[in-house]
Amino acid sequence: MNDTSLFIESHFLEMMMKKSGEERLKMGFSMFDAARRQVIASITRDNPNADIKDIKRELFLRFYEQDFPLEEREKILCKLGYLE
Repeated sequence: MNDTSLFIESHFLEMMMKKSGEERLKMGFSMFDAARRQVIASITRDNPNADIKDIKRELFLRFYEQDFPLEEREKILCKLGYLE
């Protein structure tokens, strides 16, 4: 769904391109950090007894589950020590 007018979209792109690469990178890091904090809050809300391993496993799955087939996800989680 895209409900943004072409004028606004082009104006936004123009504003973003005026920023330095460093500024855009910092914005990206900030957005990722905010998303990560929201996901952690959701994990701990749904599972108040989650330990750090549980949280890290769930973070991985929520961010990257669609990027890997099940077998590879399990291998990655085992290597990271988040799955027995």
